[in-house]
Amino acid sequence: MESNGDSVNDVPRMPPPSMGSSNTVTILSIDGGGVKGVIPGTILAYLESKLQELDGPDVRLADYFDVIAGTSTGGLIATMLAAPNKQNRPFFSAKEINQFYLDHCTKIFPPKSGAIGRATTLISSVKGPKYCGTYLRSLVREMLGETTISETLTNLVIPTFDIKSLEPTIFTTIDGKKTPLMNALLSDVCISTSAAPTFLPGHYFETKDSEGNIREFNLIDVGLAANNPTLIAISHITQQIFMKNPDFNVITPMDYGKFIVISIGTGNSKKEDKYNAKDSAKWGALDWMYNKGMTPLVNIFFHATSCIVDTNLSVFFQALDSQDNYLRIQTDTLKGATASLDNSTQKNLKDLIQIGEDLLKKPVGQVNVETGVYGPVDGKGTNEEALAKFAKRLSDERKQRIANMKYK
Repeated sequence: MESNGDSVNDVPRMPPPSMGSSNTVTILSIDGGGVKGVIPGTILAYLESKLQELDGPDVRLADYFDVIAGTSTGGLIATMLAAPNKQNRPFFSAKEINQFYLDHCTKIFPPKSGAIGRATTLISSVKGPKYCGTYLRSLVREMLGETTISETLTNLVIPTFDIKSLEPTIFTTIDGKKTPLMNALLSDVCISTSAAPTFLPGHYFETKDSEGNIREFNLIDVGLAANNPTLIAISHITQQIFMKNPDFNVITPMDYGKFIVISIGTGNSKKEDKYNAKDSAKWGALDWMYNKGMTPLVNIFFHATSCIVDTNLSVFFQALDSQDNYLRIQTDTLKGATASLDNSTQKNLKDLIQIGEDLLKKPVGQVNVETGVYGPVDGKGTNEEALAKFAKRLSDERKQRIANMKYK
């Protein structure tokens, strides 16, 4: 189960932002989206390859980002990138992510085809979660063992939602180090953030501190409210600034101009494939939860929350004349099987990988502040070219921090 690509343990760790050359905080954010995680997996593999061209084959994404955030499948990817292996290097390289999905998705989301399969799926959706989650739970527990969130190689931010307290619960490396009752096992965090309603069961676990205090968690995927966790990651850093965390004392609150942010989506369906009011006017509760192999209510919430976050951040960065510090890579070209959260056939997974590769070749997109419409930006080049530029900036920032630390 363990990655074979991270055997080197002498790669310099990314110093904190307080050692930076330009008071910069670097953030990587990955949306939720089930099997569509192979789209960001493809994008991340390209970004890591560009960093390796600059700094050598042993560097990993965790060596360049102060924060890696992820929701649901994005949370699983974030953990794969930030969790330590036995050599205290990232558990997975970015190029290994897609193979992980190809190897395991068909067991996490067993495909059901034909009339009998569709009938079984419909009944399952009424009576309980579509999938039991047993394989996913055993898989992440085997991979991550007793590793806790406080032990990650860079700051991890993974949001979940507690259905008992009706409040979001955000697990972070910083909070795990400071508060024992928030220092959950990474396996429990991954299982919780992946527990998408109707697809996988919610997750209960407890944490305990040295004084015997116990905290209970009753968690599900927070994708319905924060499928795009970028704003949560930025808010987390802003909170650290207010709390006088010395690692983040180089910038002032809400100074978005000092953030370098790469936010990667998992794709949405084409405009003509989306639902319409005429059809939905006839739907009952079951239709909203399961309709022609899709889950309209879940899909709509996922799409809406991701778009709202992107729109808000685009406005902030453009208003501060810092739009070059924010890169959002997303596509609305998905249709049919590729738009599904759980179509785990090898063909569909490979189709999604191809969509990710095609997305690299497409122009950089951005929300128009005046119209609110997302579209290509003139003069910005392709996503591939933009990632190469970001890789150079990340490499320069890391080198300067390492140099500053040596001379301090």
